[in-house]
Amino acid sequence: MPPNPQPPAAISAKRRCLRRIGWLLAFACALLLVCYIFRAPLLTGVAEAWVVNDLATNADAIVVLGGNPDVRPFEAARLYQAGAAPRILYMNVKFNPVAEQGVTLPQREITRRVLLSNGIPETAMVAVGNGVANTYDESLAVRAWLATNNSAKTILIVTDLWHTRRARWIFRKELQGTGVQVHVHAIDPREYSVSNWWQHKQGLLAFNNEFIKSVYYWVKY
Repeated sequence: MPPNPQPPAAISAKRRCLRRIGWLLAFACALLLVCYIFRAPLLTGVAEAWVVNDLATNADAIVVLGGNPDVRPFEAARLYQAGAAPRILYMNVKFNPVAEQGVTLPQREITRRVLLSNGIPETAMVAVGNGVANTYDESLAVRAWLATNNSAKTILIVTDLWHTRRARWIFRKELQGTGVQVHVHAIDPREYSVSNWWQHKQGLLAFNNEFIKSVYYWVKY
């Protein structure tokens, strides 16, 4: 027996469904094409929206976060010399296995020596924390220092481009109620900038890693 023919209504509904799918695919392709054509302003806008770079020139202390000792303390020294703040707080970072065995200097000592070599007097430097391992630990270390330095009302955190938003968020959260204003200064990487970060492997990896860390912080803290 020949198969039962589909009723006209069913055929018409199937055709409408196929047309809708076709329109959706066409729209998706057009959207992807537009995004590709305008990728430069779009991705630059993403970076500008993500990066925090406060203009603060009269802070009570510059805070150098752990990590990247070849960049962060140098920028902190430059800001100090420019008169941004009268003192620099740097982190007593947790020793890594190599530093524990005395093969390399601890990061705390590296940061201290960089600051000294850039003209920062010992009296203007304060090591804070006790084996800090992340940005959350660093916010607690600064909070503990502020508890014994009530005169400090503004801090300026020096950190990398993508890290600025998470750093400001966790510091403002942990310092809430202290009356201390938290500002963040972004350091431009040597390899890329906000206008071309997606063209460099380092920029893509750094943004991806920071996005994941930020989501983790928003969930955990």
